[in-house]
Amino acid sequence: MRAIAWVVLGWCWVSAGWAQSGVLQGRVMDAAGGALPGATVIPTDFPRLARTTEQDGTYRLELPAGRPLEVRFSFVGFEPVVRVITLEEGENRMVDVRLRAGVSLGASEVVADGERTEPVRRIDPRVAVRIPSPRGSIEDLLLQAPVNFTSELSSGYNVRGGSFDENLVYVNDIEVYRPFLVRAGQQEGLSFPNPDMVESITFSAGGFEAKYGDKLSSVLDIRYRKPTESGTRLSASLLGVQWQQDAVSSGDLGQRHRLTLNTGLRYRDNSYVLGTLDEGGEYQPRYLDGQAFLTYDPDGFGPWDVEVLGMVGANRYTFFPATRQTDVGNINEALRLTIYFDGQEQTSYTTGFGAVSINRTTENTRWRLIGSAFRTQESEEFDILGAYYLDELDRDLGSDELGSVLVNRGVGAFLDHARNRLDASVLSAALKGSTTPAGSRHFLEWGVKFTHEDIADVLSEWSLVDSAGYISPHPLDSIGYADASERPDQTIELNDIVRASNRVASQRAQAYFQDSWSRERANGGRWDLNAGIRGHYWSFNQQLVGGPRARIAYTAPEDTSGTSTVWRLAGGYYYQPPFYREMRFLDGSVNPDIRAQRAVHAVLGMDRVFVMYGRPFKLVGELYYKDLDQLIPYEIENVRMRYYATNNSRGYATGLDLMLNGEFIEGVQSWMRASVMKTAEDLVDDGYWQPLNSDGEYIIQGFTLNNEAVDSVRIEPGFIPRQTDQRFNMSMLFQDEMPGDDRYKVLVSLYFGTGLPFGPPSFERYKDILRTPPYRRVDVGFSRELFTPTEERPNRRASGFVSVEVFNILGIRNTINHTWIEDVNGRLYAISNFLTDRRVNVKIGLQF
Repeated sequence: MRAIAWVVLGWCWVSAGWAQSGVLQGRVMDAAGGALPGATVIPTDFPRLARTTEQDGTYRLELPAGRPLEVRFSFVGFEPVVRVITLEEGENRMVDVRLRAGVSLGASEVVADGERTEPVRRIDPRVAVRIPSPRGSIEDLLLQAPVNFTSELSSGYNVRGGSFDENLVYVNDIEVYRPFLVRAGQQEGLSFPNPDMVESITFSAGGFEAKYGDKLSSVLDIRYRKPTESGTRLSASLLGVQWQQDAVSSGDLGQRHRLTLNTGLRYRDNSYVLGTLDEGGEYQPRYLDGQAFLTYDPDGFGPWDVEVLGMVGANRYTFFPATRQTDVGNINEALRLTIYFDGQEQTSYTTGFGAVSINRTTENTRWRLIGSAFRTQESEEFDILGAYYLDELDRDLGSDELGSVLVNRGVGAFLDHARNRLDASVLSAALKGSTTPAGSRHFLEWGVKFTHEDIADVLSEWSLVDSAGYISPHPLDSIGYADASERPDQTIELNDIVRASNRVASQRAQAYFQDSWSRERANGGRWDLNAGIRGHYWSFNQQLVGGPRARIAYTAPEDTSGTSTVWRLAGGYYYQPPFYREMRFLDGSVNPDIRAQRAVHAVLGMDRVFVMYGRPFKLVGELYYKDLDQLIPYEIENVRMRYYATNNSRGYATGLDLMLNGEFIEGVQSWMRASVMKTAEDLVDDGYWQPLNSDGEYIIQGFTLNNEAVDSVRIEPGFIPRQTDQRFNMSMLFQDEMPGDDRYKVLVSLYFGTGLPFGPPSFERYKDILRTPPYRRVDVGFSRELFTPTEERPNRRASGFVSVEVFNILGIRNTINHTWIEDVNGRLYAISNFLTDRRVNVKIGLQF
């Protein structure tokens, strides 16, 4: 009863306040006067009255009159502004606010996080420079999204049971690629997007629209910034330096500049972090890239404009291994693997990219003609000789020799060799358009794209394993030059031989059409619908694929507490015609009969904005199911994917993603995400015969060994976990400020993921029944703002920070994959290959 009385009293007080009210309206802009659509305006005493600005940055609020009110103006990536305003009864006051760019994230993302009716999330790029991570790339921001990582050294990520090759990445409407030959995260270098040049990021984990391309899992859509004023950004750390420059032409009329330039240069050297790996030696990773985004408006006002995007990158990785010592096991069995190396590894990726876009924009219609060219030259060379000892350790807790070598399990050696070359070029031309017919609520979009791909690949790699002091079959006095038909006992048997010379030239044609429209309801709710169709033709296999995609969303009326909820359902057909890696067999040859993989998405989502502790929060939940068919199975070695190049699998992925973000600490934004997921596949031809006789002989493909009939049974493994089957994942980006002095900040990046399936290196998927340990990592960054505004200099443009970052602060050694060692008895041991250990990094950033 007491609670009811308080509710009634509060309602009467609010009603009395509304009897005397005024109107506050105006425009929210950046420092240059540009509109900030989606900025948040919150009366702190009346959070349910919060509004977001329109496309032109304007806002309008009706507020109680006759009392001072604190109104907070904020936008993602800008420092919030608070004004105390007292309105007279019936007054209509204009208040324009300019926000200064900053690095702390305000509450605006909670209320105005992109199109809430779409299955996408808007991600703020300005915090990228602050996230403590050895990657230092745009992918660090994806901790805000339902994305799974398996290595802090790689930019690759998995989405809802799919591999990285199933993700689309766009920069300014142009698809970008990653290296083809990469086999370890430390070789990758810099990913294409430059965080300092980015204006906006949207991400969809499934159920995306027909205008996006043909992949099975996700879309990462990145837009580079068109500068409105000149500025410079510099950052440096123990891992490298970054420079970014914004420039605009002078003497232009109004706010539009005829010529703008957004350019960046990055250099990175990860040897400081790689020094914590178990494989000791001399690491020489050198990564360099330069990018420029130029826009030209011929007359400053007309409908035509031109955009040019260029990029040159050179990633060089050289490694001289020396020794490795790895201890694994538990109280029941503890082992130590010691390896002495000789040789070196050299990997090189040289990438060039250029694109020109001609745009025409009128009141209701936009045309966009895009031409692009991509070229990559990659080489991989290594000769690594290793001699190893596998020892059993003393595990007696009462022994003085605890942890020391007790007995030797075996010795051996191996030689890994590779001389791989790849040269790939992709030329494309696309025409896109959109229009809103006069007097209509429909928004029509369409596009066509033509692509030419030319890939030349020369592969030569093998390994020689001497597992226990002898090679089987054991050679007498030859090293393989004898005539194998005459003296087969004198040849050396090589393992994992890949020899091929491929040249694949093909063309692709793609097209899409979609329509979006909305309908208002009398109760204040709104229906939003999107429906489209997409087609893709590939000349290599002469296959045409495509299908419909659709989305429907209902926005419920906002209630009196300020809670707003959007319900949405999205789905459709998603085909993925193979690219080069999917069509290459394990031996390096190409399958001419490869077909497109197919997925059917169904995504049910909820997006709720609510007020808690007087601050806004946002909760997003998505329940999904993906039916998968014509899959191409693969094995994962570190980050290298080796495909079976055969459409012999079907499967599914299902799960739930929950994401919460808001001001857990007043004034700063934080994110939390938890996901459960299961994905499995069934290979149609992975059955095998299990012997039932005492001699242990096998029936293979319906025939007997030694012409002896034995009793056996055919085993069909059925559905087995896919290589990306992480059952539970959790991530968090948490920010805080020092009470009383917000110049001091802390940012915590946390990630947890359960183990992934793995098995012996036999390329028999049904044997992948083991699980790696969970991936657990916490990175922390402590920073202090520099050049903060003061009463004497409130409009100071210069800003900066200095930070101390602790990578892997808990010192947890995560497992990326395994080295398999065989003893003289034929027993296999899986020795974990660990990732990086704890490191302290120092970073400084300046902006002026």
